[in-house]
Amino acid sequence: MEIRKLHAHEPAPMDLLLLADPSESIVTEYVQRGQCHVVEIEGSIVAVYVLLPTRPETVELVNVAVHEDLHGQGIGKQVVNHAIVQARQQGYKTIEIGTGNSSVGQLALYQKCGFRIVGVDIDFFVRNYPEEIIENGILCRDMIRMSQDL
Repeated sequence: MEIRKLHAHEPAPMDLLLLADPSESIVTEYVQRGQCHVVEIEGSIVAVYVLLPTRPETVELVNVAVHEDLHGQGIGKQVVNHAIVQARQQGYKTIEIGTGNSSVGQLALYQKCGFRIVGVDIDFFVRNYPEEIIENGILCRDMIRMSQDL
């Protein structure tokens, strides 16, 4: 497994990015502004993450996605930990992440990787996404904001 930064003229793996965020326009916008990293196994891109600077000394991990066939194999944890190391090496003091209230697995993963819940953006997904998002049988309404000091 190799994790590398997406090359300048290489297309972003939208199929993977849209697994974590269903809005193509939102994904396209933050991929252009952020640093996109991909995970390759045997020459195929199987996972992705995007780091987006938000404030001085703060970066947000805005998208983490692993190909559905590879869930449960620890790749997500490796990806999140790689993002944390990258943020620290780039001199950021804080890394943030947000996920839906319905993203039970992701909430557990991020806490295992050292993130702490710092707030809730009520109705974030209702305000910003035109179609309902249902995950784990739960309506995704609120953004759970998490943070970690580096």
